[in-house]
Amino acid sequence: MSNELLFEIGTEEIPAGFLSKAIVDMEDIIHKSLTEKRIAFEGIRCLATPRRLVLYIADLSPRQEDQSIEKLGPAKKAAFDENGQPTKAAIGFARGQGLEVSQLETITTEKGEYIGARKTIAGQPTKELLPVILKDFMLAIPFRKSMRWADYDLRFARPVHWILALYDGNVISLKIENIESGNTSRGHRFMSPASFAVTGFEDYLQKTRENFVIADPAERKNIILDEAQKAAAEVGGKLFYTDDLLETVSFIVEYPVIVRGGFDEDYLKIPKEVLTTTMISHQKYFPVVNNEGKLLPYFIAISNTRPRDITVVAKGNERVLRARLADASFFFEEDKKVPLEDRVESLKKVVFHTLLGTSHKKVLRFRKLAVKIASKVKPSVKKNVDRAALLAKADLESLMVGEFSELQGIMGREYALIAGETPAIANAIYEHYLPIAAGGDLPQTDEGAIVGIADKMDTIAGFFGVGMPPTGTADPYALRRQALGIINIILSRCYSLSLNFLIDESLIQLKDVLKKPSDEVKKDILEFFKGRLQNQLITQGYAYDTVDAVLSTDIDELVEVMEKVKALQSFRQNPDFEPISIAFKRVDNILKDFQNGQIDVNLLAHEAEIKLFSTFDDIKTRVEKGIIEKDFSAALNKLAALRPHVDDFFDNVMVMDKDEKIRFNRLSLLAEISALFHKIADFSKIVTPD
Repeated sequence: MSNELLFEIGTEEIPAGFLSKAIVDMEDIIHKSLTEKRIAFEGIRCLATPRRLVLYIADLSPRQEDQSIEKLGPAKKAAFDENGQPTKAAIGFARGQGLEVSQLETITTEKGEYIGARKTIAGQPTKELLPVILKDFMLAIPFRKSMRWADYDLRFARPVHWILALYDGNVISLKIENIESGNTSRGHRFMSPASFAVTGFEDYLQKTRENFVIADPAERKNIILDEAQKAAAEVGGKLFYTDDLLETVSFIVEYPVIVRGGFDEDYLKIPKEVLTTTMISHQKYFPVVNNEGKLLPYFIAISNTRPRDITVVAKGNERVLRARLADASFFFEEDKKVPLEDRVESLKKVVFHTLLGTSHKKVLRFRKLAVKIASKVKPSVKKNVDRAALLAKADLESLMVGEFSELQGIMGREYALIAGETPAIANAIYEHYLPIAAGGDLPQTDEGAIVGIADKMDTIAGFFGVGMPPTGTADPYALRRQALGIINIILSRCYSLSLNFLIDESLIQLKDVLKKPSDEVKKDILEFFKGRLQNQLITQGYAYDTVDAVLSTDIDELVEVMEKVKALQSFRQNPDFEPISIAFKRVDNILKDFQNGQIDVNLLAHEAEIKLFSTFDDIKTRVEKGIIEKDFSAALNKLAALRPHVDDFFDNVMVMDKDEKIRFNRLSLLAEISALFHKIADFSKIVTPD
């Protein structure tokens, strides 16, 4: 294809975890660069393997678009005298622009007519701009970690060994450190390491393939998945995989080759999660399962080379896995010798944080909180919650979790069942860690949900209490994730649970370590939760001013807050929503700094204020009934009846009357109305036309 750009950065092996983000970043960087430089293009495609980052741009315009520049000069009336002759101002402006006065134009603006100059700057040829564009592009790619090598200043994910740069089939000449660009790429490091010339993108894809490189990660994924599934089917099984594992292995290899291996069936006695963690997290192998999801004694590994004898590679992988599984089996058998409850005492040796004490102290704190939560939301599970909280962290001192930290909670559940604990208690030990990540699974039992809320709240209150909240750039203790976890657990279980209660009870347990007064810590934590909830609701599609209006009144009962947001968002469809919002903004505006007072009906004289009070008095009880029953849509619809009377009141009544008693009475009426609205939302936060 003509006018195509192909740019390849050849490197030493870049970590697999860098590459997925690099592809996204590369596309964003080049899109922004070309847009800013006014160079049109049809499409961008970015590829990556461990040894190369590839940029392809289809139909890249051969030159920049011309740029039209408008320069305003003096006002027209100052540029010409009463006879229409140019003044010194016009002559000087024209000279400064390199033009004759006759070439100036009249330009109409909001401030009136001005004289001005319009110039067209011709675009430069793309090929002349590409050396700088491509160099800047390469240097702008961000990586979690970068490195320097030799004595060069360049920092990159890994040392760069070659650069391929072609535009319309011709080499774009650029030099980065000691690397000069050319028209050559390289094949697989071991199976075809020699350089080869390419003429364009399709030629590049074909020749890299011939040299044992599949440049497209999506194609590598498909090859891995298809071939691995076939290999699993040959032994009567199915592939067990996660998207993360598939993506990781696709970025570890340039030329995927499937290797099937096996292991001793005796290892299947180990809990499934131990085996899958060993295979997936540590070895990057795919487990094989039967139709019921039970593990079979096989695995699928992905090799980056095509060996002469695949069985030799399989045996090597089997040997490595066998050692891992032997360790896991030993840990499991040794751990079973110690009842889970006996490990609780050993948590006194485990430091949770130097400022917050041991894990044992943490357990004592959130155990008390969990029981109090259960008393409020589900008294029938209080006994189970107490037991599950006591055992929640006991597996941290097991050999298995010491080796495989990602199995915390999972092994606690297994060891609890082995020790004779009920399934409800065992599952709560596992579930209290949920969600593991944003958007992850939530606890499915009340016991797990309650213990999880207590543990997370203790962590948040603890770190805020010792002056270690998350910052804009760092959240080392995952407090944002834990706050979202609390929010989503409460919402999913529909718990009528006060945030103020949770924070107060947590801070009581932490009173000896707080670095500032508890009321200040509480204020900070509430604001933190408000920010988390606000971000989540806006991400879910609720209007930002709807969210702001509700959260500005109260965030104590999260289920109630959610229902208010839903009701207000729905109420926005009411054709009277905007006029209602404007009307009640007027109410709030006039009430600034006013302290509420008692309404004296005998002082209501004007027909408009009498009608407003009568309507308010008529709907107040029904609105409050809707709020108590959490039927906020009904409450809002009742409140809407006030709008025409509020408008009539402001149009016909002098609120700030000379008579102090009348003025105070009218303000008191408005304050009562405002207070009723604020039980649902602060309408002053709603964005309306000026």
